[in-house]
Amino acid sequence: MTVAIVLAAGAPAAGLPTGTGAPLADRLAGQLRGAGAERVHTVTGLAELAALVDTVTGPVLVTGADLVAHTAVLRHLATSPVGPTVALVLTDPPAAGRTVVREERGQVVDAGPELPDATGVFGGALRVGADDLPALAAAARAAHAPVAARLSPGTVAGDAMTGGAMTGGAAAGDAMTGGAAAGDAVAGGATGAPAAGSAVDRLFAAFTDLGTLTFAHRVRLLVAHRVTDPAGLAAAEAALAGVDEDRAELRLSVKERDDFFTTYFVSTWSPYVTRACARLGLTPTGVTMVSVLFAVVAAVLFGAGGRPALVAGGVLLYLGFVLDCVDGQLARYTRHFSAWGGWLDTMADRAKEYLVYAGLGYGATHAGFRYGWALAIAAMTLQTVRHMTDAWYGVLHDEAARRPRPVTPAAGGIGGKLNAASTRVQADTGSVSYWLKRTVVFPIGERWALIAVTAALFGPLVSLVSVLVWGVLAFGYTGALRTLRARWMWVPVLDTVDATLHRDDGPVAARLPVVRPMGPLTLAVLGALGPAVLLVVGLLRVAGDGDPGGLRWWLPVALLVLLVAGLGAGAAHNGPLDWLVPAALRAGEYLFAAVVGVVGGVPAWLVFGYVFVLTVHHYDLTARLEKRQAAPPLHRWTLGWEGRSVLLAVAAIAGFASPVMATLGAYLLVGFVASVVLAWVVLPARAGRAAAVPVRGGSPG
Repeated sequence: MTVAIVLAAGAPAAGLPTGTGAPLADRLAGQLRGAGAERVHTVTGLAELAALVDTVTGPVLVTGADLVAHTAVLRHLATSPVGPTVALVLTDPPAAGRTVVREERGQVVDAGPELPDATGVFGGALRVGADDLPALAAAARAAHAPVAARLSPGTVAGDAMTGGAMTGGAAAGDAMTGGAAAGDAVAGGATGAPAAGSAVDRLFAAFTDLGTLTFAHRVRLLVAHRVTDPAGLAAAEAALAGVDEDRAELRLSVKERDDFFTTYFVSTWSPYVTRACARLGLTPTGVTMVSVLFAVVAAVLFGAGGRPALVAGGVLLYLGFVLDCVDGQLARYTRHFSAWGGWLDTMADRAKEYLVYAGLGYGATHAGFRYGWALAIAAMTLQTVRHMTDAWYGVLHDEAARRPRPVTPAAGGIGGKLNAASTRVQADTGSVSYWLKRTVVFPIGERWALIAVTAALFGPLVSLVSVLVWGVLAFGYTGALRTLRARWMWVPVLDTVDATLHRDDGPVAARLPVVRPMGPLTLAVLGALGPAVLLVVGLLRVAGDGDPGGLRWWLPVALLVLLVAGLGAGAAHNGPLDWLVPAALRAGEYLFAAVVGVVGGVPAWLVFGYVFVLTVHHYDLTARLEKRQAAPPLHRWTLGWEGRSVLLAVAAIAGFASPVMATLGAYLLVGFVASVVLAWVVLPARAGRAAAVPVRGGSPG
């Protein structure tokens, strides 16, 4: 349940009559109810706000009483999915007493009355998540204390003061001009000191000083202004009236910044589909499921082959991608967000793409190319490793934005210059360099467009080769630049999370000795080299019509080399590049599975299926990280990357590689499904029932 609080202290505009005749503070309270708040309180001081927050258990939406905005602005702030705590940030020019902010990567990293590098102005509204409520109460008390100390002993609490004298005997809670509730903004208070800004501004500055992670919510297309006088109120209301709120919300459902193909070939017409889905009562999850169906049918058509089927598959793949965009747009348009929906969207995106790879692999093999499935496995492995680096680089960048950058030998070097250049290009929206930067990294829209066009025109083989070539080039480009920038940022991001979980270590790795001098990344890369070398040798034998089964006894050697990566499991992951460890471990495990497939004579389609299940397992970990969810409930039963590899090696040496790989893949898939049901259905229902049971009190004995 969301509770809204209107902080009237220090807001002279609170009592100004609006176009409807109601005071601004009263209209704002009504808008907060329209934005979804179940309860709305108006408080006259920070001490009162702190006491109220102490009694609340759910999210709190705090606003000053000088905000003029569309109701949609407040609703968007209240439902923003970017994080639990979000602040409204405006582009209005700074004004006396207002708090300005500095943002990095969508996070408010500093706030105060004066900042030399400010990027915006606090909009007087803040949504605070349940876990951050203690910080909000502490900030309210901290912001209250300095001003309260300036009040003379004879001050009457709650009265409006001007130079310590009563002005019309305004009672606590009344709108005040030239005054404030006791303990808050005082205009020429008892000591004659000037006010340090309105109460809501001082509250937010104190809240930011506590280091609470706060995301910035910018206003686009809609209107939000803070006002101080009747003229400002009239101008703001005129601006509100000049905007079609529903039309603006529909346009806002489209991401502000997206990739080239999505921007010009999808988002130009997808909002009409979004509005139709909303009118039909479809949910974002329902649209996601339809997009999955389109991708599955496209994969089947790619596998069937023949020009009509390939063209139809390309069209369906494009339409499926449109729906993949529509599900997010529908969520933003209807404000129906959930952790489950976000997780499902991430998982569905990856599953759809890899099912399409399977269709292309089968189609290429069916058309007579011997290594169709091998190309599909390579494309899936490459894309998963890329996604792991993308996910962890994003976490690294977000963490770096919250920290002062330490002085290192790389400071001011090429990493700093690359960071500055990247920032300039990103700011130059719509330029050639901007679109080149966004396109060269081979984002999902460009991947799906490339697959659809090449499969329809040239067939599955060319499509897979195209994906691999562009993917390798993009990986090299992003890997080189991110490595340099990461060395400049120097953030030990894996030390901020459960490294064992995200490494996917199992019981074997936990029992291996720790080798600290080499570092976990070096060990992970060395571990991947053993399977890589043996895989190349095995593929060369297959290409020469030799028997790769003769390499079976080299599997223990490759396994021992792979297990070298486990020697870093217990070491600190605090190097500047240790965010690459999960990707290196994924590469090592997938390569070893491919080696077992080649040496053990496992059908290529079965190897693809097994690696596909592994990718689902690993994407589950990163999706939960991005959605701030707990670890999968059954994760400890997945054996770890090293445990699974040991089982496959033993099975291949014993001559049972195929049945063991199939059984292990089925086991992991069943465990994944069970974990999903537990995490998203059973455990929440159990928690809900527990919360509904009244607590019985009584004295002991």
